[in-house]
Amino acid sequence: MDNNHLYKLSPPLKLLTWMVVITWMVIAAFPLFWLVTMSFKLPLDAFDANALTVIFGPNTKNMIGGISIVGVLVALGFGYLFLKAHQRRESIFDYFTAFFGSIPKFLVIIFLYIIVIVAAIITFFMVVPMVSSLFNMIFGGIPLLSLLVEPFMGITTQHYEAVWIENEFYKQFINTVVVTTGVVSISLTVATLAAYGIARTRSNMAFWLLIMALCFRALPYSTLVTGYLAPFIEYGLYGKRFGVVIVLVAINQPFTIWMLRSFFMNIPPELDEAALVDGCNRFQAFWKVIMPVMWPGVITTGLFSFLLAYNDYMVAMLLLDGDARTMVPAITQYFNRETTLTDQVEAIAAAASITAPIFVMVMFFQKQLVSGLTQGAVKG
Repeated sequence: MDNNHLYKLSPPLKLLTWMVVITWMVIAAFPLFWLVTMSFKLPLDAFDANALTVIFGPNTKNMIGGISIVGVLVALGFGYLFLKAHQRRESIFDYFTAFFGSIPKFLVIIFLYIIVIVAAIITFFMVVPMVSSLFNMIFGGIPLLSLLVEPFMGITTQHYEAVWIENEFYKQFINTVVVTTGVVSISLTVATLAAYGIARTRSNMAFWLLIMALCFRALPYSTLVTGYLAPFIEYGLYGKRFGVVIVLVAINQPFTIWMLRSFFMNIPPELDEAALVDGCNRFQAFWKVIMPVMWPGVITTGLFSFLLAYNDYMVAMLLLDGDARTMVPAITQYFNRETTLTDQVEAIAAAASITAPIFVMVMFFQKQLVSGLTQGAVKG
C-alpha cells in the first residue's frame, strides 16, 4: 500500500480542514490588523463604529491625506523586493561575509538586517509618499489616470512621529534592547554549560534540583519581585536596567536549562567520547564538537528567552521607573495622564511598533526555530 495514500484526505475533510485553518488565521491575525489600521487614522476615524470608516478613514483622507492605488502598488513592489532578498538571504550573507573578511558572520547578518529595517522604514514613510506625489503631479490632470493617483484611503503617520520623536519612545526601545540582550546573553551562557553538565551527569540529584527550580519558576512574578524590592532599594539597584536583567535571568534560567537539557539528551555521548579520544579536553569537546550540533536548539531557546524579556511587564513595571522603563510598561504612560482619544491612538501606535522586532526575529530565525523544535521533540 502506498504510504502517501494514508495521508490523503477526502474532499469533504480537506474542505473542513481548510475552513478551520483559515478561520483560525483570521481570528489570530485580526487583532494585529485592526491595531495597525487604527494607528494610521485620526481618532475621529479610528474609534468610529463603522468598520469601513476605520479601514478607509474618510476624515483622515480629507484632513491630512492618504495613499493612492499607485502608492499601494509601489509599496507592494518594494515589499516584493524585500521578500526576494529575504529568500536569498543565505547567499547574500555569504557574499558580504566574504567581502568583509575576518568579521564574524553573525555581526554581518545583524548589520545587514539593521540596514534592511532602516530601508523599509524609509521606504514606507518617505519613498512611497514621494513617488505617489510625483505620479499625482504628472498624471493628476488626466481623467482616467487621476483615479489611480488620488488617495482612496486615509493614512497619517503623525501618531508614530509623536510616539517616537515627541514622546522619545526611542529611549524605551534602547532600554529594551539592553535588557533583552543582557537576559539572552547571560541565560544562554549559563544554561548551555549547566544543561550540558546535567545531561551528561549520572547523578539524579541534578535532575531533582532542576525540578525544584522549575517549581520556583511557576510562582507568580509579583511574589518573586516583591522579595527583590527591599535588597534592590538598599543596594541601589532599584531603577537600574541591570537589576531587571538579574531578576529576569533568575526567573527564566530553570526553563532555559530544562529546554537545553532536552536538546543535549538527543546528542549521543559517543561524540564527547570521540572528541576526548582525539585529544580534546572536556570544554573543547563541548565547544568544538557538541555546540555546532546544538545551534538550532540554542537559537530556539534564545528566542524564548528573548520573548520573555521583550514582553515582560510585571518585573520592569515594578523595578524600573521614568526613562529607564522598557517599551511594554512604557505604553501605560499614555493612560496615566488625562487620557484623550489622541493619547489612546498614540498608545495603539506604540503597541503596533513593538510588534515589528518580533516579526523580524521570527523571520530571521525561522529555519533554526523549526529545526530546533523538531530536534527537541524527537528522542535520539
